[in-house]
Amino acid sequence: MKLLIETQRNPVGSEVLARIAIIRPILMALLTGTKQEVLSELGGMNNMKLFMLPRAYRNGYGDVGFCFEWAVHDAIRRQDPMVMTRLLDASRLCKLPGSAFQSILFGVEKSGKTRIIDTANQLLTDDSRILTGAQAQPPKLKAYMNRLAAAFHRPETRAALPSSINGLWKADLFFGSTDADRWLGTTLKINAKELEGAKGLRVGIVPATQGSSDRIYKDDVKNLIVCPIPYDGSFMELFYTGWRIVQQFIAADAKVPEPVALPAPADRQVARELEMRRRFPIVDVIRALEVQSQTDLLEATEKRVDVVTEREGSTILNDLVISPVASYTSAQT
Repeated sequence: MKLLIETQRNPVGSEVLARIAIIRPILMALLTGTKQEVLSELGGMNNMKLFMLPRAYRNGYGDVGFCFEWAVHDAIRRQDPMVMTRLLDASRLCKLPGSAFQSILFGVEKSGKTRIIDTANQLLTDDSRILTGAQAQPPKLKAYMNRLAAAFHRPETRAALPSSINGLWKADLFFGSTDADRWLGTTLKINAKELEGAKGLRVGIVPATQGSSDRIYKDDVKNLIVCPIPYDGSFMELFYTGWRIVQQFIAADAKVPEPVALPAPADRQVARELEMRRRFPIVDVIRALEVQSQTDLLEATEKRVDVVTEREGSTILNDLVISPVASYTSAQT
C-alpha cells in the first residue's frame, strides 16, 4: 500500500493570509456574475477596476451560493486540506481512482459556456470518463461538454443526452483525477435543503450544520454521496468571514468600513489590503493577492507500507509513522 502523507510545513499563523485566500474566489465570482453589458461599459472583465465593484454589483438571490461554488473550486485547485480531506473520502465511496485531483467549474448560468469549454479542454483528454455509478462503461466526458453546456438552457438538448447522464447539466463542478482520467459530476448547495440528485451526479457538497454531525454519507433517495464541509474553526467559518468582509467593503464604497461593521482586526486589515488596490483592475488584484495568500501550508511525501492483517474491518499497517502535524492522508493500493 502507498500512502500520500500531507504534512504541515508552516503554521496557520496568520488570520489575515487565510482570509485573503478565501476572498480571492469571492471577488472572482462577483466579477464573473456582473452583467455583460455593465462589464462592457467598464472596459471588459479584464479592465474593471476594484473601486467600480460597488457601482456594478447588485445584490441578488444566489450570490452567496455562486461564491461558495467558486470558493470550493479554488480550494480544490489549491489543494486546501479543509476541503480535500472531505472530498477524498467522498470520492473513494464513488470509487474514483488516481491521486492528482482537479476541478472544472461548471457554473454555466454566470460563468459562460466559452470559459467552461476552454477550461475543460485544458484538463480533459479524449479518454476522460465520467463515473455515473451505473453498471456500464462510463461515458467519455469531453465529447459531451458542449452538449451539457447547451442543455442548461435548451430542454431539447437534455432529452438527447444518454440516459445515464441526462441530469449532468445540473453539475456545478466536475471533481476528478487527471492521472486516472476519471471525473465525478458534483453539485454544490449553500442550503443543504436544496440539494437535488440527477442522472450523472455523484457527489453533493453542502455546508455542515453547526452542532450536527458532518459525516459523509450516501443519500439513497437522491443517489448522491453527500459531503458536508465542516463549519466551526474550518472552511465554512472562513468562507462566511470572507463573504462578510467583501460585502462590508462593497457597502463602504470600496474602502475600509467603519469599525462597527468590521470589528475584528484581521478583517479590517484585509479590507485595507483591498482599499490600497481599489484603483487596479479586479483580475490584477486577485492575481496579486495570490502571492500573499497562505498557499504553502502542506508538503506531500509518499511512503510505502506493509499491510500486516485485517481485524474487524480495520487494516493494521506496519512501519508507519505520521507526524502529529499531518493534515490529511490519502491511501492508494
